[in-house]
Amino acid sequence: MIREAKPADEAAVVPILFQAMHEVACRLAGTSEEAVLGPLFGHFFRTPGNQYSYENTLVYEDDKGIGGIIVGYDGGRLAELRAPVFAHIEAQLGHSYQPGDETGPGEFYLDSIAVSPASQGKGIGRQLIYAAEDRARTEGHTRTGLLVSDENPDAQRLYERLGYVVEAVVTFSGGHYLHLVKTL
Repeated sequence: MIREAKPADEAAVVPILFQAMHEVACRLAGTSEEAVLGPLFGHFFRTPGNQYSYENTLVYEDDKGIGGIIVGYDGGRLAELRAPVFAHIEAQLGHSYQPGDETGPGEFYLDSIAVSPASQGKGIGRQLIYAAEDRARTEGHTRTGLLVSDENPDAQRLYERLGYVVEAVVTFSGGHYLHLVKTL
């Protein structure tokens, strides 16, 4: 079943979130130390009003626990949702990093999508994307967007099968990505 995340989901969600964004998280925080990253992103997850908050997260949960997550929000709110992330990292770690903008006004942005290794191959990622698209429609959006690494053709093919099309090639957080969009 797919449901809205709760702060209490932190211990299950954060490791799955890292599957989708570990490299970006390391650059953002200026460290690859798990002892720093885990608590840092746990803080973001349980704190309202930022891009990695439980408020922006849907989880797939079955009798074995949480097996997948998707983080999505109004791309027009990126600066507002990012500001507390950047401020907290700078205050706690003394690190400042500007990865560039991965989204903007006019789309509901699917920031991070990940399924735990034990739950992969069961269509959970597809279900999470459909649920996020439903949330986007409910909020009045007519388009969703996401980034996929140009080094991940399998994910690109999945998104294309779901109706996403390449809109642009972008540089984000030091890597090259395809910006895919879908009209809802």
